[in-house]
Amino acid sequence: MESRHVSIEIDRPEAEVYAFAANPANLPLWAAGLTGSIERVDDEWVAESPLGPITVEFAAHNDFGILDHVVTTADGRRFHNPLRVIGFGSDGGGGRSELVFTVRRLEGMTDEQFEADVAAVAADLATLKRLLEAGS
Repeated sequence: MESRHVSIEIDRPEAEVYAFAANPANLPLWAAGLTGSIERVDDEWVAESPLGPITVEFAAHNDFGILDHVVTTADGRRFHNPLRVIGFGSDGGGGRSELVFTVRRLEGMTDEQFEADVAAVAADLATLKRLLEAGS
């Protein structure tokens, strides 16, 4: 399995980046793979995507900046998405953070498809950076 780490620096404290990115309600604001809606249905977050309805389950809130999430498609396929926010410096970042998303090549994915997936993640992280640095 091939992986690529896509990262971006954000001029915001780690706790702020974590709080915004960990809130599934904010996903449509920065994750272009969603079609603009997500809602809490019973105990799950359900979003519309080009693949149809998906559920998104984030790791439990934690003090380590872990924002891993599992996306489950309507046909039951599950995709684990490792995501971390890391503050710069021993003081929690001094107001700056790095967000790191690990993109995994799926079985049967061509080089072009993998590169497009990496580019889509980079664009999503850039959108998240713009939102956070603008004070959203």
